Order: sequence, then C-alpha cells, then structure tokens
Amino acid sequence: MDLQEFKIKVLPAKQKLYRLALFLLHDKEEAEDILQDVFLKLWTQKDKLDAYNSVEALAMTITKNLCLDKLKAGKRKQMVDVTGMDLNSGDMTPYQHSELTDSMSNVQKLLEVLPEQQKLVLHLRDVEGYSFEEIEQITSLTVNNLRVILSRARKSVRDGFLKLENYEVR
Repeated sequence: MDLQEFKIKVLPAKQKLYRLALFLLHDKEEAEDILQDVFLKLWTQKDKLDAYNSVEALAMTITKNLCLDKLKAGKRKQMVDVTGMDLNSGDMTPYQHSELTDSMSNVQKLLEVLPEQQKLVLHLRDVEGYSFEEIEQITSLTVNNLRVILSRARKSVRDGFLKLENYEVR
C-alpha cells in the first residue's frame, strides 16, 4: 500500500477514531496522541493491510486497545467538561436550557460509571452508528453478546436517569 492508497483507505476514519479515543480517555491531548499512535502503527503495517476485510475496523480495534492500555496504566486525566456544549435553541427559555444542561450532566455522570465494555459498545452503536457486525469485528464479541451488553448499558443509564429525575422532583 502506497501513501495515496493509505490516505484514501485510512484517513477518512480519522474523526471516528478521534471520537472513540476522546470518549474513552476524556482528554483531547491524549486522544490526539492515541490517534497519532494508531496511524503510525497502521503505516508500519501498510503492507499487511490488504489482508483485512475492513481497515477501519482494524483502526478502531487498535484505537480501543491503545486507549484501554492507557487507562490501565493509570495515566488518565480528568473528564472532558460537556457543560460548554452549545444547547441554544431559539425556542428555549432559560429554565428549559438549564434543565437540559442538568439532564446532559446527569447522563454524562451515568455514562462515566458504566463498565468500560458497556461504555465502548454503547458509544460504537449509538454515537458512531456502527452495525453489530462492525462492532463484532472491533471488539471480538459475538453479536448476541453485543446485544446483551448494549441492552444492559441502556437500561442502566435509563434507570439511573429516571431515579435521578424522580429524586429531584421530591
């Protein structure tokens, strides 16, 4: 694989890889470092990439593994603050805006406490929009296992959110 072919096959996945790294590490600089490591690793294996069905799935797997290695090494920094996200809508009152901000903060907290595997599967499926077959390639889990993990993650977040919302109402 030459440079041009590498750019065509690998670089389009850059944003997905970055979002996955940022989701797992919660640090922009570390996510960028991981992304560079992934591209370096792929470039050094460029002659072997044609043997894979999906280079993007391979890149996602490498990204996931490098992020998990970094987390296990204990070099993790603090979480990304999502409170600065643009929630403005012309139809929202300040109260609605505040409620939405609080709800997003609550969901973010619930996602933080999920087991890593549930976080990963939920992110790949609901944020990145990967099919179960693609996630199967990335995680090496069976489709049935993925469905169970995803269901448990969604249920955990939903139940936790409802519990928080009901608690705040009282």
